[in-house]
Amino acid sequence: MEHEVFVPVPAERLREVLDDPARVARAVPGLQQDAGAEPVAGRLKIRVGSHSVTYRGAVRVSRRDDGGYAVEGEAEESRGSGSVELTLRITLRDAEGGCTVTYDGTASADGRITDLPAEAVEGAVTRLLNRFAEHLATAATQDTNAASETNDPGSDGERAGAGAEEQTPADLGLTEEPPAPERPAAFGADRPAPSPVPEDEEDEEDDEDIAEAAHARRTMIGRSAEEVDHAPPRGRYAPVPAPQTVSPPAPLRWAAPAAALAVASAIVAVRALRRRR
Repeated sequence: MEHEVFVPVPAERLREVLDDPARVARAVPGLQQDAGAEPVAGRLKIRVGSHSVTYRGAVRVSRRDDGGYAVEGEAEESRGSGSVELTLRITLRDAEGGCTVTYDGTASADGRITDLPAEAVEGAVTRLLNRFAEHLATAATQDTNAASETNDPGSDGERAGAGAEEQTPADLGLTEEPPAPERPAAFGADRPAPSPVPEDEEDEEDDEDIAEAAHARRTMIGRSAEEVDHAPPRGRYAPVPAPQTVSPPAPLRWAAPAAALAVASAIVAVRALRRRR
């Protein structure tokens, strides 16, 4: 297996990242590190076409005398009996605007990965190596930016001094504040001013509120919380009683029919007496 990737980062910066196992582990795409294990150890899921295979293992990166790096690793399927062994050599070569990362090595595997198409497996490995090189370049760039900020302590002071010089007397509160602009009336129409309330009416309303509050306190003393909660409201919030219809007492209901019956009986009796005469 041979593959080359160009990254816009000098080779010396990439060597600083490859010399640190912790940063190498963060550069491996999709690696879930195991707690308390080696720096470059954990679980890695590889997607091959529409399939995915998860491996658990470890990788060791060591620097060679010629300036390259040797990578050795072995892993086993987390769900299955398959395994994979990797021997890889990484070479960094300076180029215009960055460097070229060259991968050269061999790998042997068995299990589920052997049942998948060879072209799909090769494409998955190529994508993995490309992303690994990109992550190495990103880590090197971040370290460079952090180092430049640390080595330039006067930048913050210069920015603070420039900001102080740009402040005008108005910023320091030495000038009078301009009057606040008048707010336009809503919907372009002036609202009429509220009519003043006579002081006598306000005093009467305050007296009524005080009297209602005092009466409520007197009625709540000595009563349980349940009684107070279910007590009807008093004062201005008391419900208006429904109008009651006035019905005449029961004796008066029969007075009119009885009087009419008596008058009719008298008339009949008078007519009967006249006929006899």
